[in-house]
Amino acid sequence: MSNRRVVVTGLGVVSPLGNNVASNWEAALAGKSGIAPIQRFDSTAFAAKIAGEIKNFDASAYLEPKEIKKHDLFSQYALAAAQEAWDDSALAGSSLNRSRIGCILGVGVGGLATIERYTEIMVKEGPRRISPFLVPSMISNIGPGNIAIRFGVRGVNFAITSACTSGTHAMGEACRMIATGVQDAILAGGAESAVTPLGIGGFCSMRALSTRNDEPTKASRPFDRDRDGFVMGEGAAVLVLESLDSAKARGAKIYAEVLGYGASCDAFHITAPCVDGAGAVSCMSLALETSGLKPEQIGYVNAHGTSTDANDVTETLAIKQVYGAWAKNGLLVSSTKSMTGHLLGAAGAVEGLFCVLALRDGIVPPTINLDNPAEGCDLDYVPHQARKVQLKAVMSNSFGFGGTNASIVFGAV
Repeated sequence: MSNRRVVVTGLGVVSPLGNNVASNWEAALAGKSGIAPIQRFDSTAFAAKIAGEIKNFDASAYLEPKEIKKHDLFSQYALAAAQEAWDDSALAGSSLNRSRIGCILGVGVGGLATIERYTEIMVKEGPRRISPFLVPSMISNIGPGNIAIRFGVRGVNFAITSACTSGTHAMGEACRMIATGVQDAILAGGAESAVTPLGIGGFCSMRALSTRNDEPTKASRPFDRDRDGFVMGEGAAVLVLESLDSAKARGAKIYAEVLGYGASCDAFHITAPCVDGAGAVSCMSLALETSGLKPEQIGYVNAHGTSTDANDVTETLAIKQVYGAWAKNGLLVSSTKSMTGHLLGAAGAVEGLFCVLALRDGIVPPTINLDNPAEGCDLDYVPHQARKVQLKAVMSNSFGFGGTNASIVFGAV
């Protein structure tokens, strides 16, 4: 990107597919779906009754029991992913100055469950029953704040809120800060937990969610003719980004290098992308430009791929504009949202993590449920089964409400 090279030295994730990196990757390569009927609340009155909820999550593994109620779920997930990434990176035993280690987390919504809970308490019992922990539980930046407190990292610390692009923006901006010498290492990623009555209800009102309630594992079907909306997911992913010099000096394990990053805005509509894909074209082109790579050097794109009419055709069109002939003659594209659902502010971080693992293992996760490609969706989306392939560089795309876009490129080291 510029100046110092930036690498990935730690990974951590909780998602609908599992509560650590190994279980997530195993499930993704097996083409398993994490979508199921909603368990967190009674969804009877909702058009969409399915979601990608985290399963068998034990918050007490990361927090004292009396502390759990002070943390919204998105913050609990963030701590879990950060702990795994921190341990994986072996930063705890390093001599790095903690003032040169930061945390940037993408959070699209924040503590929605906490807001809903205390709104109900206030209405029923009055304002005196509002907990003093309401505000520090619900604010988006408490996610990275709690991570900093846990590990004593005193560098930059903030949340990025840019809808479904938040996680990718967090990784990209963290990379810039390391590349330009502002920090030596940053825990970067995203966290989200919006599977709540208000969260599901709001997207239901937009008619954005799949209502394939009787077949939850088949509901998220990016690029497929029979898709009927996205499926809400939840979780968190954290990547430890670090300068190459720092990683080498301490003998750290290096997964991949961050080669490029691009961000743009459609300036078109509050929820719909430009019909010609101009915003997506812009951010992908910028990511390629900053990476110094040619289109044919990218072997795989983890698409935003939401399973909606608004995204899938437009993103396909944009990929074809950026990659030219390579788009249909060598490039692999898949959407892991077909398995995880859409994790909103955490989506880009989870998908970036999958890109790093694809590079490490030389295998591309599939797009499941792709039985009949929709008109205009004519790329190699790696349907149904993971595919072994030699990869030198990969790209991850994220696009969000408000027309915000980001792409990030990872390369093998």
